[in-house]
Amino acid sequence: MSLLEITDLDVHYRRRTGRLHVLRSVSLSLSPGETVGVIGETGSGKSTLARTILGLVKASAGRIAIDGTDVASLKPRQWRELRRRGVVQYVFQDPLRSLDPDLTVLDSLAEPLRIQGAAGIRDKILKILARVRLDEALLDRLPGELSGGQRQRVAVARALITEPRLVLLDEPVSALDSANRVQVLELLKELRDAGTALLFISHDLGSVAGIADRIAVLYEGEIVEDRPSADVINAPVHPYTRKLIRSVPTLRRADRRTPEGIPA
Repeated sequence: MSLLEITDLDVHYRRRTGRLHVLRSVSLSLSPGETVGVIGETGSGKSTLARTILGLVKASAGRIAIDGTDVASLKPRQWRELRRRGVVQYVFQDPLRSLDPDLTVLDSLAEPLRIQGAAGIRDKILKILARVRLDEALLDRLPGELSGGQRQRVAVARALITEPRLVLLDEPVSALDSANRVQVLELLKELRDAGTALLFISHDLGSVAGIADRIAVLYEGEIVEDRPSADVINAPVHPYTRKLIRSVPTLRRADRRTPEGIPA
């Protein structure tokens, strides 16, 4: 059974001039231990997809199931229970959205463990700090006293400390400098290799290509390709995918023909 199963998902907003469709008939699955990248530029609908999966945006139609539970209609309390069970966690582009600015690193990491009723909290915190390569000396600092890279690694540590089966990553490296981006991507590769399922949502095809088993390309609210990463990179089918690949000079691909025009 898929760990994440999205079926015919639609999201639209009502405007005085009519409906604005943000997502159209999006279907996507993620198996346990699999890493899937969702790629799209600004306005493609990828952030709306992330927020809809998390229950922050209401789906207009379709189904979202996480570990067999239809989450589209869950109330906030039920969502908290799903996270408490260690099924799903998330990391935002801006780690300050994941971290309480008034809590120290120690308290931020301890909070989900206390909610879960876990024992040996300090040992678990020290273990996760080592895993994300953060010094124990940072435990007494507030998020505002950390660098951007340190904050993002704390956010990743907080997401992982309950050992979730699925982690949703919404642009986790786009706000980081190149050195911190490399470090966080290496950490995500280690998580993938350890069997954590990752849904990596990004505009950066270069970052996703090095970690994802599959890549789904989101264009104007629709998934236009969803195939193994090597196939998407080496033999892109959709003109929009070819455009994205051309924007990343380091990506090698077999298809070097002049691309067709991207449909309006």
